[in-house]
Amino acid sequence: MAIGVWISLFLYFALMIAIGVYAMRRATSSSEDYMLGGRALSPKVAALSAGASDMSGWLLLGLPGALFASGLGSAWIGIGLLVGAFFNWTLVAPRLREQTVHYGNAITIPSFLANRFPTQALSLRTVSAIVIVIFFAVYTASGLVAGGKLFESAFAGIFNFGGLSDYAVGIVITLGVVLAYTVVGGFLAVSMTDFVQGCIMMLALVIMPAVVLFGEGGGGFAQASQTLNEVDPTLLSWTEGLTFIGWLSAVTWGLGYFGQPHIIVRFMAIRTLKEVPIARNIGMGWMTISLIGAVSLGVFGRAYAIRNGLDVEDPETIFIILSNLLFHPLITGFLYAALLAAVMSTISSQLLVSSSSLTEDFYRLFLRKEADDKECVFVGRICVVLVGLVAAVIASDPDSQVLALVSNAWAGFGAAFGPLIILSLMWSRTNGAGAIAGMVVGAATVMIWISLGWNGEFMGGPGVYEIIPGFLLSFIAILAVSSVTADAGEYQHITR
Repeated sequence: MAIGVWISLFLYFALMIAIGVYAMRRATSSSEDYMLGGRALSPKVAALSAGASDMSGWLLLGLPGALFASGLGSAWIGIGLLVGAFFNWTLVAPRLREQTVHYGNAITIPSFLANRFPTQALSLRTVSAIVIVIFFAVYTASGLVAGGKLFESAFAGIFNFGGLSDYAVGIVITLGVVLAYTVVGGFLAVSMTDFVQGCIMMLALVIMPAVVLFGEGGGGFAQASQTLNEVDPTLLSWTEGLTFIGWLSAVTWGLGYFGQPHIIVRFMAIRTLKEVPIARNIGMGWMTISLIGAVSLGVFGRAYAIRNGLDVEDPETIFIILSNLLFHPLITGFLYAALLAAVMSTISSQLLVSSSSLTEDFYRLFLRKEADDKECVFVGRICVVLVGLVAAVIASDPDSQVLALVSNAWAGFGAAFGPLIILSLMWSRTNGAGAIAGMVVGAATVMIWISLGWNGEFMGGPGVYEIIPGFLLSFIAILAVSSVTADAGEYQHITR
């Protein structure tokens, strides 16, 4: 491996750890500092932090891989996400920023729900913390799988540590760097590194498709389109070969946004309510550019591979293959850093949210009610490490697919928390019993749907994405149970 690659990666790792040390000096003195950055994020940091922690390795591996394999029909996932993100910023962000302060200055989603529905506070905090830790262990594992695939594809045969495979070494290194800056610097470190990582990711997704199309061997847009049409005309069709169920399963990815704790916690940390629209505009601009780049990479990367006789065994590695093939080692290292940025930004956010729930909604609630902020920060750091180790065990299978793991965890959060967050912010008649019912029904529906294989095949036809039944039944459960168990003491006047 050329020394230029190592120089770029070393500089990237050093920058991430330096940010963690800086953040430790700035904002780790209290639980609110460590877990929410003191509610002092600027609009640009909040926006890119939300975007980078959202997209993860699937933006550079999973989504391009799906487009590489099946063509533009898979781009509906990106469209659904774009629409979902817009409504999340518009409907949820301002209300959540205001109401988490109003209801007891809550610093985690479970604590907000407990304060919002005090008659079911203990049950809500317990159930929501369990859901968060379970699904985030799976979600974090998807990021570690992406890191493992990078090292397995790009650094094959270089590492030989105690008989560990390149894939396993990739997991260890990825997790190790993330733990270093997350444990040390907390939420501020995670958010600041997310900002830098978001910039790197977007730049990579502008550079890569442009070089694939117009660089040597690319042939331009017209030639790439001709190549794809000759192989399979459906690759450039948005609808051909796509069933209604398949289309619905793709666009409903956008529903998941309303219930992703690692994303919506950024809304809670924005400096002021008035800055939410600014953050929304920055975040949506970043997301649009990044998704267009990922879609272009998958589709035109397929054309490039065909024209140049590349053997791509795993479509999810097309970004890695082209990075190594088309660029100077220094740029290749930068592109590898972009992939690691996508992976690490999400892992760090998920680890911190899981740690926050374990600390605030389990340790402080059941074990040490009198624990002070210093003790809670220490426990939070331990929990970050523990959740990371569990995720590493889940990710240990090298045959794992990034997009599959992400889709399962995304659906679980979207169904368990999405309807509840929307209704708790916007429907004053939502009560604690309804909140618990919606959370349990949503999470259980997703897990049952996956276990029965109905996301792969349903009633003899194509599978239905588990977020659809999970989100719908959760919404119905909250409405129904809240209506029949009305508790006037919990009615709150909801204002924006």
